[in-house]
Amino acid sequence: MNRQSLPPQALDLIATRFRVLGEPMRLRLLIALENAELNVSQLVAATGATQANVSRHLQTLTEAGILGRRKEGLNVYYHVADPSIFKLCEQVCGSLQRRLDQQARAFGAKA
Repeated sequence: MNRQSLPPQALDLIATRFRVLGEPMRLRLLIALENAELNVSQLVAATGATQANVSRHLQTLTEAGILGRRKEGLNVYYHVADPSIFKLCEQVCGSLQRRLDQQARAFGAKA
């Protein structure tokens, strides 16, 4: 894909994706769902957040197409519908780790 030729609508979608991921609670939910399908109660326990807060963020992630959901009886189970999201997270984490390593080396050299 040639990023220079992306139309404004595509850039808007990309910016929206980054805004969705710009909330730490949503990242915690994604981490909790990385290897397992979980319901809201399980996600509340995994994150320590309130049910209302978890539900609100799950709705945002689902509307963005990052999560999927299925109903089983009275429970709704969430799963990662777009696993490529973890590749993006790995890229960002790797970049941040390299930056932190550089800062640590620079700090160590000054000491």
